[in-house]
This record gives sequence, C-alpha cells and structure tokens, in this order.
Amino acid sequence: MNIIDLRSDTVTQPTPEMREVMARAEVGDDVYGEDPTVNRLQELVAELVGMEKSLFVSSGTMANLIAIMVHCNRGHEMIVGNKSHVYLDEGGGYAALGGVLPFPLQNQIDGTLDLEDIRSSIWSDTDPHHSQTKLITLENTQNNCGGVVLEKSYLDAVSQIASEHNLLFHLDGARIFNASVKLGVDVKELTKQADSMMFCLSKGLCAPIGSMLCGTKEFIFQANRIRKQLGGGTRQAGIIAAAGIYALENLIDRLGEDHERAKKLGQGIGKIDGLKMTPGAPETNMIFFSIDENIQWSAEELAEEAAREGVKIDAPGPKLIRMVTHYWIDDEMINQAVQVLDKVISQG
Repeated sequence: MNIIDLRSDTVTQPTPEMREVMARAEVGDDVYGEDPTVNRLQELVAELVGMEKSLFVSSGTMANLIAIMVHCNRGHEMIVGNKSHVYLDEGGGYAALGGVLPFPLQNQIDGTLDLEDIRSSIWSDTDPHHSQTKLITLENTQNNCGGVVLEKSYLDAVSQIASEHNLLFHLDGARIFNASVKLGVDVKELTKQADSMMFCLSKGLCAPIGSMLCGTKEFIFQANRIRKQLGGGTRQAGIIAAAGIYALENLIDRLGEDHERAKKLGQGIGKIDGLKMTPGAPETNMIFFSIDENIQWSAEELAEEAAREGVKIDAPGPKLIRMVTHYWIDDEMINQAVQVLDKVISQG
C-alpha cells in the first residue's frame, strides 16, 4: 500500500537532487567556524532575510529557545500567543532552561494578537511587584490557527508597540516562506520588523534537518554561545547545510503548489457529510476540520481508521483534524485522501 502522509510537512524527505548536493558537500568543523558549506548557508540566509548574520541550528525549537534566552534574563516575561508553537509545543524550554515567564494572549481567528491586548499586558518596569516584560513573540504562518498569514501591516504595528515600550520582538517564522509566497512579497518585508527571527529548512523546503536563526552580529554571537551550551554545536554539518542551500535556491517558489493542493483538499472535504471545515479557505498548506458531534468517531479514531486505508492525518483535538500538503503530495493523492475520508466517515 502506498502511504499518503498528510500529518505534517515535517515528514518531507530530501529530493533526489538534494541528496546529490549533500553527497558532494565540502565540509569542515563548524564549531571552529571552519565548515565552508555551513558558512555559505549562513551568509546566504542573512542576505535572503535582510539581517546582519544567521546561525545554523538543529531545530526550530532550538532556534526559538536560543532567541528567547539571548533576549531575556531569568525572571523576565515574554508576550506570546496562547496557540503559538512556542507556548504549546516546545516543552516549556523557555521556562525550564531560560527561567522566562510567558504571558499568553488569545490568538484571534486570523492568528494575530489583539494590539490593545498587547499594550495592556506590558508591565511597568518601575514596579517591583511585577516581572519585567522584555519580549514579544509572534508566529508566521500561525500553525494552530490554520496556517494563516500575518500581514506586513500587522507586523509593522507590533514592531511599533515594541519600540514604544523598549521591548524586543522575535518572529517564529518556521514557515515564513509560505507566508511570503502567499502574500507575493519579498520575505525581507516580513522579517525587517523583528529583532530576531528563525525559519525551518526541514518542513516545506524538504531539507532533512535544520533551522536558521537570524539577527544582528551581537545577537548571533550570543546565540552561538547558547547553542553550544544546549549541545547544539555540530562538526561536519556541511552535509546537511548543503540541503538547506539547495532548498533556498530551488524550492521556495514551488510552495504555492502546496497551497493550491490544500485548497483542493479543503474543497473535497467540505463536500463530505459529517465533516466541517474551519472558517475561511486554507491560506497556505494547512487545513483544519472538525467531526460533527453526531458522528461516533473521535479525531484519533478517524485518524487510525484512515491510516488503515493508507492515509495518515493528524488529530490535534478530540474532534479536530489537521492535514498538511507538501512536496511529496500530488493531485492524485489529494483525490485519494478525500475518497478515503468519505469512505471512513460514512462508517461512523
């Protein structure tokens, strides 16, 4: 049975061409700063996102944690969305390892944090009763709100609030290129508001491992130190950095194909009795839908039954399903996935 894996774009594997460049990569010791392929990737990324420097790290979670630990001291507070990946899905590392307190705000349906909520959540640094607000963290695209895109105008507004209150602004841009392609704007327009940002090479861009953390020279100097403390110093990392270079040079523009297939998938699911799409069409490569209460299946049971039919899906809630399109999903797979879900739900 051919498996159609729609659980996440993290299941992508390197393309054949990517494997070729990995096999030929020139390597050195990256902890000494001597891996030429890693260095080339870091220079490419800094130029691409319009920041002074970048640092290759093992994962998006590590990138976000390092950024928070550079920006904040123990006891500082960061404003973060209650549906953000940083808050929900990174093991609380900011608290456990960084001693940083979250101030979670309600993510709106469009993925934003209400601007007045942000303003009213900033503690005065003159009152010793309160922890000191230090950082605002946003996510673009916003995963748990359906892969929605934060517009440049909104990022500008949050950046202005941060500046007015002497706060720092970190952008979790794990899928920032999906946002850039969706909006049709240069990625620099979506990153220039932030003091630091990260993005993943290992999702829609198909690299097997790795994320990039970007910021000023001083920020990256401190980030490199914390990367080492966290055990993130690697040696001949050029083998995997080569995959990142290939991805950035060849695979960004095709992300729009994933967005179109997500729309097609959503249209198909919208026609299945017993399933209800979340409001609005998929903006990027993610769709979320719920199972009607009169259907006996829980999301987990539906996922298990669909897997038996060769379609893997994610069940993030009791009645909630997430599906994500990516490089290794074609149009025929979309059709098959809809057929399987229709068949399974009819049995419920």
